[in-house]
Amino acid sequence: MQLEPDEMTKVANRLKRAQGQLAGVVRMLDEGRDCADVVTQLSAVSRALDRAGFAIIASGMRQCLTSDEDSAPDVEKLEKLFLSLA
Repeated sequence: MQLEPDEMTKVANRLKRAQGQLAGVVRMLDEGRDCADVVTQLSAVSRALDRAGFAIIASGMRQCLTSDEDSAPDVEKLEKLFLSLA
């Protein structure tokens, strides 16, 4: 399954932002910042990663649904990937 390059560029950008946020969380821990602030930032990182994963899976599902009829989409594989993010 090939993923849409334009969509994957957006996902890569989202992951880079999440990487920066995660570095910020580590810095906050090193600085001894308030627990609530750290958890709030960590939650933002988690949401960003989830959204990136869902975008990748959505792209794969869209591609499977629009592919030629000779090849059946691997629904079980897509379902397993989707549920791994739940």
